[in-house]
Amino acid sequence: MNSWRPDRESYIPLYLQIEQHIKEKILHGEWTIGTKIPSQRKLAEELQVNRSTVTAAVDELIAQGLLEGKRGGGTKVVNSTWSIMAAAKPLDWSTYVTSGSHQPNSALVQAINQNEPRPDLIRLGTGELSQELLPEKEMAELFREAGTNIFALGYEEPKGSLKLRQSVAEHVKTKEIHASPASIVIVSGALQALQLISIGLLKPNSVMLTENPSYLHSLRVFQSAGVRLKGVPMDESGIKTDHLPAYRRQYEAGLLYTIPSFHNPTGTVMSLKRRKELIALARNHRLPVIEDDAYGDIWIDKEPPPPLKSMDGEGNVLYIGTLSKTVSPGLRIGWVVAPEPVADRLADIKMQTDYGSSALSQWAACQWLSSGRYEARLLRLRKELKIRRDAALRFLERYAGDIAEWRVPEGGFYIWVTFHQAIAVQKLFTRALEAGVLINPGALYLPEDRQSLRLSYSYASLPDLEKGIQTIADIARRFV
Repeated sequence: MNSWRPDRESYIPLYLQIEQHIKEKILHGEWTIGTKIPSQRKLAEELQVNRSTVTAAVDELIAQGLLEGKRGGGTKVVNSTWSIMAAAKPLDWSTYVTSGSHQPNSALVQAINQNEPRPDLIRLGTGELSQELLPEKEMAELFREAGTNIFALGYEEPKGSLKLRQSVAEHVKTKEIHASPASIVIVSGALQALQLISIGLLKPNSVMLTENPSYLHSLRVFQSAGVRLKGVPMDESGIKTDHLPAYRRQYEAGLLYTIPSFHNPTGTVMSLKRRKELIALARNHRLPVIEDDAYGDIWIDKEPPPPLKSMDGEGNVLYIGTLSKTVSPGLRIGWVVAPEPVADRLADIKMQTDYGSSALSQWAACQWLSSGRYEARLLRLRKELKIRRDAALRFLERYAGDIAEWRVPEGGFYIWVTFHQAIAVQKLFTRALEAGVLINPGALYLPEDRQSLRLSYSYASLPDLEKGIQTIADIARRFV
């Protein structure tokens, strides 16, 4: 390996850097077929990394067919593409890759996505339920009860299964939202709803307002459609509605996106007063609103105020709901409640992109909503999440109470932790990853942020929560 070392300041994981370096030595003919590479222990010593990091890199190369490892026989180079490269110049796909209209994720998001599958990491940023909290037994029972009364496996109509839309209509009625099945579109999760809205309702170079910080900054959905995001300040009561008229005029904003209940990433709940103000502003300034209610059912201490959509008498609010956060992300089922012309438009675009959400998932979602299982599920889930949230708060107080602050979330998945001083975000992320902890820095949601991180208590086990929080606090203390 000579003097080469992986770059610890890079967002690219160390094992991927090592994999690429070994691959280059093979492709350049430095390590020819039959060459026995250094042992993993020796490579770890030379590169000054953990042995597990080297193991991950070598396993990738074995899976690609470049290396072969035998017990007691070491690891050898068994293949290369040198002769193929010498015979013909390969197609340069990089030109195509960089020309696509959909923007790539940021380097930080890509690094998180690449590392999330690693079983050795403590995931403190993951915004989903842990395996222990998923309803595996209930799901198996649901399918078992179906027996021979099998559900449709063909395509559904453009707006989705009528039975599911009827069940969704009954479900949102409990939130004081009155919608007919014709005004509901079934989508493959809340993210697809945002994608459909971005390409179906907004022109290129449009401006969309959102809270600052915002989950949308971690995506490229609207930016890829040519839509620019402008953040509006928020406080403990939610988005500052008194700023909206000026922002609407200054940027000629075409839409507002908001998560009023258990906001991602801050966990904030918009007050009832602010909600009423927002609805009035939307009406008076003709400002359409996207209400993302992905976390609305996951209240712990008290139920949040009614959704914006329940106060909307003019059809200014597009309401997004989903089962991804409460039942299973694998179902990929959500819905949009909108005026019928908008619902028709979104359904038409959806049919052009994926020809409808999975009929199997739609059937399962309908069973959850129509059988009473969903309400029973929420009661159990809220109890479990309260245990995890309270534990995370204890661990934060124990290990980081002197260097950071946070507000207690009343529901949802997240605690927004803000350090007392600015911190080197990239170094914190890299050092934490090296120590076996994966985090979501605040810069994902507010690009200029250098003091915060989004801590999720929904995924890691209680022992991992404590270990992960202690590790992050110890590392952060070196930088603040």
